[in-house]
Amino acid sequence: MQKLGTILKDYKGDKTDKYLSREFQKYGIYLSEKLDDPAHKALYIKLAKTHPRESLDRALSFVLDARARSKAKLFMWYLTRK
Repeated sequence: MQKLGTILKDYKGDKTDKYLSREFQKYGIYLSEKLDDPAHKALYIKLAKTHPRESLDRALSFVLDARARSKAKLFMWYLTRK
């Protein structure tokens, strides 16, 4: 059995998401990776913050099932088609 202080001193932590402090930021990055559009990460982060998650998930599922040349364009079209 080790002391808690020794365990915490040796703990390095998860440094992969060093600059992401909110969950919607991580989801926006996830969207940009899935849609092969890393240049517009900020757009997807904003969408993750302002739009309901279920509509984003539905649009992502639609795009991943389709055979589109531009996944990002199809994703945006699906979101605005209502």
